[in-house]
Amino acid sequence: EIAAACVAGALTLEDGARVVALRSKAIRALSGRGGMVSVALSSSGVAELVERWGGRVSVAAVNGPSSVVVSGDADALDELMDVCRERGVRARRIDVDYASHSAHVESIEGTLAEALAPVAPRESSVPLFSTVTGEWLDTAEMDGGYWYANLRRTVEFAPAVEALIAAGHRTFVEVSPHPVLTVPLQETVDVAGADAVVTGTLRRDDGGLSRLYTSLGELYVNGVEVDWSPAFAVPRPRLVDLPTYAFQRRRYWLESGPSSVAGVADPVEARFWESVERADVEGLAATLGLTDPGALGEVLPALSSWRQGRQQRSTVDGWRYRVTWRPQPEPEISEVTGSWLIVAPADHLDDDLVQATARGLGERARVMPVSATADRADLAAMLAAQLAALHGDADGRLHLVSLLALDDRDADGHRGVPSSLLSTMALTQALADSQVNARLWAVTQGAVSIDGSARGPEAHRASDPIRDPGQAAIWGLARVFGLDHSARWGGLIDLPGTLDDDALRRFLSLLSGDGGSQDEYAVRPSGVHARRMVRAPLAPSAVAEPWQPRGTVLITGGTGALGAQVARALAGGGAEHLVLVGRRGPDAPGASALSAELTALGARVTVAACDVTDRAAVAKLLDSLADEAPLTAVVHAAGVVGEARPLDETSLDDAMAAVHAKISGACHLDELLADHPLDAFVLFSSGAGVWGNGGQGPYAAANAALDALAEWRRAQGRPATSIAWGAWAGGGMVDEAVAEQLARRGVPAMDPGLAVHALREAVDQGETTLVVADIRWDRFLPAYTVSGPRPLLDEIPDVRQLLADQEEAQADETGEKGSDLPDRLAALAEPKRKRMLLDLVRTHASAVLGHSSTEAVRPARAFRELGFDSLTGVELRNRLNTATGLKLPTTLVFDHPTPTALAAYLRDALLPPEPEAGDDIPVLPELRQVASALRAATDDDTRRALTEGLRGLLAHWDGQEPPPAKTVDDELAEASDEDMFDLIDRELGIG
Repeated sequence: EIAAACVAGALTLEDGARVVALRSKAIRALSGRGGMVSVALSSSGVAELVERWGGRVSVAAVNGPSSVVVSGDADALDELMDVCRERGVRARRIDVDYASHSAHVESIEGTLAEALAPVAPRESSVPLFSTVTGEWLDTAEMDGGYWYANLRRTVEFAPAVEALIAAGHRTFVEVSPHPVLTVPLQETVDVAGADAVVTGTLRRDDGGLSRLYTSLGELYVNGVEVDWSPAFAVPRPRLVDLPTYAFQRRRYWLESGPSSVAGVADPVEARFWESVERADVEGLAATLGLTDPGALGEVLPALSSWRQGRQQRSTVDGWRYRVTWRPQPEPEISEVTGSWLIVAPADHLDDDLVQATARGLGERARVMPVSATADRADLAAMLAAQLAALHGDADGRLHLVSLLALDDRDADGHRGVPSSLLSTMALTQALADSQVNARLWAVTQGAVSIDGSARGPEAHRASDPIRDPGQAAIWGLARVFGLDHSARWGGLIDLPGTLDDDALRRFLSLLSGDGGSQDEYAVRPSGVHARRMVRAPLAPSAVAEPWQPRGTVLITGGTGALGAQVARALAGGGAEHLVLVGRRGPDAPGASALSAELTALGARVTVAACDVTDRAAVAKLLDSLADEAPLTAVVHAAGVVGEARPLDETSLDDAMAAVHAKISGACHLDELLADHPLDAFVLFSSGAGVWGNGGQGPYAAANAALDALAEWRRAQGRPATSIAWGAWAGGGMVDEAVAEQLARRGVPAMDPGLAVHALREAVDQGETTLVVADIRWDRFLPAYTVSGPRPLLDEIPDVRQLLADQEEAQADETGEKGSDLPDRLAALAEPKRKRMLLDLVRTHASAVLGHSSTEAVRPARAFRELGFDSLTGVELRNRLNTATGLKLPTTLVFDHPTPTALAAYLRDALLPPEPEAGDDIPVLPELRQVASALRAATDDDTRRALTEGLRGLLAHWDGQEPPPAKTVDDELAEASDEDMFDLIDRELGIG
């Protein structure tokens, strides 16, 4: 806590050093007055023991659900040790002769008060949770009296961790020279059933930058954002040669696989195209064996242009994706189980959908009315009360069905921003605050169209038009909630405007079923459809009339990076007049230079100051263009990305700012130009609205609504193209820091020239919605699917191949495939089961220790001897959790101290032994305790002594002479290869 107070800014380093020094002096003053014992029991179990000694001992620290430190008089602690041994409870004496956190500290209270009086705490900049008070602490209270209490009272470590878990914290970093508390911390997390990241910073004898960076790397690969820039502030990253030292007998590079004939590049062909790309007439003539280079003068430019076009076509095709809907099997009717809370707008309780849902879910369901003004705190209180009552009324899981989308009014007069979006956001936050394990379903009506990918002049004849584009914002927001809170995610269901019997039956079947492998549904008269993203390269036969910019083109966000890129392309393409719209107009940075540049390209330029979220201002701007060249196209590139942060930490005001800037301007332009003939109406959307980006809920909502607006507008017979972009090079969509983050996640920035080419091509082809993003699936997929599979991507060939490769690699590495390990074990004879599990343990133990093979991990060698400590033990536990699907304890390698013992434990956990006859005989539990003691014995002498003792006992029971001790020859006859090597080492004293 002293270090935390210094980091938080409550104490200066000098104050902290003073507290440390004085506490150390005080502890020395207690020397010889007692001691401390660590007991492997819960705090309640220890409290029962402590009562025996009437204040002579006390609980010093609660380290975890089954780990408590007791301090006090030395003789009382000796008695405690004896009682623990009698009860079979593990207890160990801590190597100290003082008794912190006990009554002995009271003898130095006056001395401490006087010495610590000069400590001057202040309010901190980083929140601090105290293990003394058990709550968030105003650090201005951390004076001398606090530090005395800190030394006198019990250290409530486990309760503090439990409180932080309950508050939603999921990352725990122990900042210390050696992380002694990460094991009880992990144990506390496990008991709470939370999915959290636990790590340290440094380790004993491993305290340099390399260890710190390794710890940061552990956080990073577990999804925690790490600012790596300080690590490279001085040493800039650079390419280095791979090791070439020949005598370690290890290779540090990948072996090249056999090349197929089709993949072999013809060197002559390569030189040919290099000459074409360089426009090297003489070099090309030499490659072709021509004596007269002049004959190539006319054909070379055409070849170069063709080559460049093919490469550009290939690149852009690789960026093009489209969202489509796939018919699904008719959902089976399932019995409604669990408890259901239907959340509906207070003034829509009589709507058919609310009533039908309540009837369909039956007596296990309740309806919770929500007013439009309800905030996060109100909803959290309502949820807690309703869900508590439901949980007491019925068994099974709790479910939330949000019908808040029924409220289609604009929020606070912001055009296009539905009130239901803000209430849905407040609901997701309240659900997170409530700590209730409930699954959320978000339901809309007419928010999506299964014909949404329709394009061209006939698109307005789609049989399934969008009814309410604003409701699509809920899809974008809820999609991000599903990424951030996968354990509480049910899915999204869009219903038709008319809820007939078939639609209601399908809807209720989806809710009450297990959801299958899908999470985004559209229920239609034709059946149930699931959402997919698919590749959409331009068909080779596609022919369209090119969009020729003419007259006046209005570009919102026109002075920004994206708007400027579009403006340059349109000016070069023939636009007569460009109107660049932005909040600051001519005062925007770089506006004058951009205007001059576009003028030089032949266009007349107007830079106008206008807030497109203000309808009157937009109307005034459009009226001012009446005497100009006719307005023929609109490109809406304005918007606010905002800082990425979890939904739980996003205020409604910030959400409104992000959504309002995107949606309201687009709605105003659509309405004011509804009757105006246009060649193009282009909306700049984002991939965040298509697949969802963690921490970008409002931004995803805004972009999902833009895509829906384009589909709705196209259904009205008006031109509309919404492009969900990835990142653009040169800024605009994202800032430099976010661009770097996206690149690491597999979405590198696209060349702006090619992006604009893709935009014009989309307009040419009459595309309604399109995704244009450079996605490196090998990097994108692991991060996107870290909390579970994402059906949206199932039809992308790259994704299917990567998933197949991952499954195959896992099977190759561990010998098991997914969750079928018990079935695979059951099909084997017992010796082969042991061998498979032993190989599994040794493989992962070798990986944790950094060995390139399993040779160093001998089957009978104790994990402690192999180099395992509490931290590496937890790491092995985590790996085996993933490999087996089990929930293993953090003390795994200490409870089962050798690879052989651990493999036997896994065997019983995966394939529990059949109950044997006579299990009710009283003596059998004692025999099992003996077996456990045998497994816990690590040194060979102890194991041999126990073995001989048991043989003698059995012989006495049978009335026979004890059998002779097993010799080395007997062991050799029964040993496997690995056991034989281990036996040789042991007998010869090796290792």
